Formats: sequence, structure tokens, C-alpha cells
Amino acid sequence: MTQNYKRTTFACFAGYIVQAVVNNFVPLLFVTFQSSYGISLSKITALISVNFAVQLIVDMLSAGFVDKIGYRTSILAAHFFSCAGLILLTVLPKVMNDAFSGILISVFLYAIGGGLIEVLISPIMEACPTENKEKAMSLLHSFYCWGHAGVVLTSTAFFAAFGIGNWKILCLIWALIPLLNAVLFAVSPINTLTSEDAPGLTFKELFALKAFWILMLMMTCAGASEQAVSQWASVFAEKGLGITKTAGDLAGPMCFALLMGLSRLIYGKYGEKLNLDAFMKYSTVLCMVSYLCISLIPNPVIGLIGCAATGFSVGILWPGTFSKAAVAIKRGGTAMFALLALAGDLGCFSGPSLAGYISDAFGGNLRIGILFAIVFPFMMLCCLVFGKKLLKKARTGNET
Repeated sequence: MTQNYKRTTFACFAGYIVQAVVNNFVPLLFVTFQSSYGISLSKITALISVNFAVQLIVDMLSAGFVDKIGYRTSILAAHFFSCAGLILLTVLPKVMNDAFSGILISVFLYAIGGGLIEVLISPIMEACPTENKEKAMSLLHSFYCWGHAGVVLTSTAFFAAFGIGNWKILCLIWALIPLLNAVLFAVSPINTLTSEDAPGLTFKELFALKAFWILMLMMTCAGASEQAVSQWASVFAEKGLGITKTAGDLAGPMCFALLMGLSRLIYGKYGEKLNLDAFMKYSTVLCMVSYLCISLIPNPVIGLIGCAATGFSVGILWPGTFSKAAVAIKRGGTAMFALLALAGDLGCFSGPSLAGYISDAFGGNLRIGILFAIVFPFMMLCCLVFGKKLLKKARTGNET
């Protein structure tokens, strides 16, 4: 790979760090928002829902405009919205009469950026001249995990040193990352997945493929399995297990992120020696076991181990599904990646929302909510077992 494309690759890695900031910084403030602004658990759940619902809508719309305006313009816009949302989060809750509305507007803006990043980073990386696409994809997605862990560790250290009351300063610091990465993308070469000689499949052609719908369901389950625990890990550790915020954030979200990154790093390094299908099947089984540990065993240590194990188990599901799609549907192009991102964000919306609303219905008991969310890794396992032949047919061009 040339030096220029190494710069592009680095920008893609940093893009997923931006995505990690967008998705994981505000959940660390949920308890603070509850106490400072008097926001209920149902409204906190709405913040998660709006974040991923907006990303979902952006995913759906982007398939129609990304190829027209170009990858570069789209990825720069993504970083602008991410930066703007984080900055406004420090201003709007204070200047507006309703603090929750101010937070909601800020979440809406950075969610637009997050949605565009999810659509664009994978195809930009896929279009780079790398030798092993599956390994590169897994390594790319591991940077979301390192970003997640970095957000939790840095935020926890900042709050311990300067107090949770100064969260707005840290928010402005996080806003610098999308700003700086936008500059890097502006000066890096960006290829496209398809050309005029080999155009990507149309929506109609994609929708006609049975394998495409299996992959869409897999992406939904991957996103839901990950975020049903990830988004609530801090609250679960602090309130459900009765430990301090610092200990909860370190033992819950950060361990989740580190082990998720480790899973992706393992496949990124040893991918040619590992069977992706088997890796994903064993991971979904571990995910279900981890959910049961969190939900049914009333022991704080076991609960935290369950959170961490969930991180490792879901690590391969998202990038693994992307890799399966790239192999099975060669000419999927931007439309396929956008729709897969749409399905993934639908899962990211559905998983924590289901867990949150069920928990609220049972008096704020997050254990019950997470237990209900076990349906997602179970469906993922069903797709891997029963959809294997269909994906193989699509790969060999024999699907009818």
C-alpha cells in the first residue's frame, strides 16, 4: 500500500474513533443528566433511541446521495455534524428552557455524523488497495473498540481528577477529534468501490437476493446484541450492581470495549488461520451465556464478568457480517454497505431500546431488560446455521 493510502487507512481508523465518541460518551453522563436535569429513565432511553434512529434514517437516505455528491464531501459532512453536535451539547441544555430538548437537538446532530460515518468508512476502507480484505475490515472495526475504551478511560480519569461537573470541558476536547480527522480526510486519496465499467447492484437487484436479506437480519442482530449491553453497561454497573461510578465505568463499559477490540484484533491478525463462520457461531453462544450471567446471577463480580464477556462475544459479529457480505455479493457497492449499516443501526436502536423499555416496565430493573434482549444473539445464531448454504450459493453466483 502506498504512503498516501496509508494516510487514508489511518483516517478510516480515526473515523471509527469518532463513531465511538458519538455513541459512548453521552451514556457515561446518563446518571448525571438524571440528577442534574431531573430526566427520567424513559427519557434517557429516548436519547439512545433518537441517536440510533437518526443514524438509521441517514443510512437509508445516504444510499441515494453518497455516490452523487462523492465519498469525500459526504465524509467531511459526517465529521462536521459530529463536531457540531458535541459542541452544542455543552451549550443548548443551559440556554434552552427545557434542558432535555437541548440534549436531544445535540444528539440529533451528532447522530447524523455517526450515521454517515457508519455508511462510509467501511466502503472507503474496502476500496483501498489492501491484500486481505477480511483482516483489514476486522482491524478497522477494532478501532471502534479502542475508541470506546479510550472514551471510557479518559472520561473516567478526567471525572476523577476534575469532577463530573466539568463534563462540558471534556466534551469540547472530544469535539476536536472529528475536526482534526476531517482535515486528514480532506488531504487523503479516496477510491470508490464501483466504476462505470462495473456498476454496483441496484436496490431492486439487491432486494431480489435471498442472501441479502439474511445478511440484513444478521446485521440487525449484531448491532442489537452489542448495544443492548454496551449502552446500559455504565448504568447497570453503577445502579444495578451498587458500585461507584468510577469503578462501574472501568469495570463495565471499558472492559466491554477492550475485550470487543481484542476479539476483532485476534481475527485481524490471525484471520487467514481462523474459520470466520465457526468464530461467529461460537461467539453468539458465548453472547447468550453472558446475557444469562448478567440477568440471572445476582452477584456483582459475575455481572461484570458477563458484561466483559459480552464485549468479546459480539466483537466479530459486525465486521464478520460485513466481510461475509463483501464476499457473497461482489457488486454490492455503496448501496449494499449503506443498507447493511441501516440494518446494523436498526439493531443498535432496537437492542438498547428494548432493554430500556422492558427495564422501565419492571421498575428500572435492567437485568430483566437485558434478559429479554437475548433474542438477538439467538436469531444471529439461527442465521449463521440456517443461512450458510444460501450465502454460499450467492458467492458462487447460483442463487435463484
